[in-house]
Amino acid sequence: MIPLRIIVVDDEQIVRVSLVDDLQEHGYTVEQFETPGAALKYIKNSPVDVVLSDIRMPQMDGLELLKKVRSINPDLFVVMLTAHGSVDSAVTAMKEGAYDYLTKPFDIEEILLVLDRISEIRRMRNENKRLHSQISSRFPLQAFVGESPAVKKIFELVEMVSNTATTVLVTGETGTGKELLTNIIHYNSNRKDKPFIKVSCAILSREIFESELFGHEKGAFTGAGKERIGRFEAADGGTLYLDDVDDIPLDLQIKLLRVLQEHEFERVGGNNTIKVDVRVIASTKADLLQLVREGKFREDLYYRLNVFPLHIVPLRQRKEDIPLLVQTCIEQFAPRKKPEIQSEALERMKNYNWPGNVRELRNIVERLLLLSHGKPVDVSKLPVEMLGIGHEDSERTNGNASLDQVLAEMEANLILQALEKCSGKQVKAAEMLRIPVSTLRSKMGKHGLSLKKDE
Repeated sequence: MIPLRIIVVDDEQIVRVSLVDDLQEHGYTVEQFETPGAALKYIKNSPVDVVLSDIRMPQMDGLELLKKVRSINPDLFVVMLTAHGSVDSAVTAMKEGAYDYLTKPFDIEEILLVLDRISEIRRMRNENKRLHSQISSRFPLQAFVGESPAVKKIFELVEMVSNTATTVLVTGETGTGKELLTNIIHYNSNRKDKPFIKVSCAILSREIFESELFGHEKGAFTGAGKERIGRFEAADGGTLYLDDVDDIPLDLQIKLLRVLQEHEFERVGGNNTIKVDVRVIASTKADLLQLVREGKFREDLYYRLNVFPLHIVPLRQRKEDIPLLVQTCIEQFAPRKKPEIQSEALERMKNYNWPGNVRELRNIVERLLLLSHGKPVDVSKLPVEMLGIGHEDSERTNGNASLDQVLAEMEANLILQALEKCSGKQVKAAEMLRIPVSTLRSKMGKHGLSLKKDE
């Protein structure tokens, strides 16, 4: 990574020269300026990452310099250098967009810590830009597949909200596509070139949750050996996605509420208030309003998150989208062969309840394509649970299939599942089914299963 390019602006020559020498000894590229005017001229024509500026200067104070710098390049980091008597001005500078401030006389180690933190933020931003260039084209609005009225309504709402800073709450069952919809919103917004940070609230333990979101100062708790920026700070200027937001501990929800309302927070163990510009998208499969009634989720946070709700209906409520989803999966998993799903098999898929929603459909289609070896997929390849035994929508329960047909399809599917689990090895599959290998091969021939024999 290219070292930070720094400029120092201070009318006191001794302070300025001393700071420049210290930074250069630590490998930084540094330029120095006695006046803000000269610094601004340099910023307009040369690459700069960080401005270290005094607050009290005769021609132009640090606050005015800060405003002009941000008008030239809002991504540039500005750190204010202030005497004890002007701390209030430094706090004002933070509210105006300064990254941090240091009180004179300061130790070089203090500045190095701030610069390390800035380097980490810049690294994360650059990584996000690199990933963005690779994946942004994958998330046009049409990436959410479907032509049902429910999906068309989602399209309308996403188009409406994407290019805003409005907080969005995405709800829906597991596997309906909540994260995909979040990707679409971010990559179709005016923040698409800014950081996109994702947090799975469900996997974070109570002990690290606050630090993960808001960062911590060195020594804030046992094991905090150095400063760390949190996800909110890393997402500054971009989007933060909070998946399973219902898993945020109740006592930390007030801090999240404050960030949503005031756009500011303090790191764990810190006193400096950090201002951020972050667009928050949250998702949940839980009924947040019910959790509010049970006292498990703050009511004020619920309403602050639910500014623009987007609900994704389960797949069983938009079955007209199943053929299009299946075809999309085929084109993704087998773009050359594109095997056909026979009409009877597709009808069974449409009648299935899909408890795992689109995620389950994708997994099943991928499995069917592997088992079909490029040939048309018929009913015999479908999983047992999709054959409709005990399902009210199944034609079997209505007496339209004979017992022999039911048993034959069940037997074929059990054999396919055993072969799949054993990676096609017939000896192991026979052991799993507790039948001789010769019997297995006979039944495979009977059902037209053409998997290769063991080597």
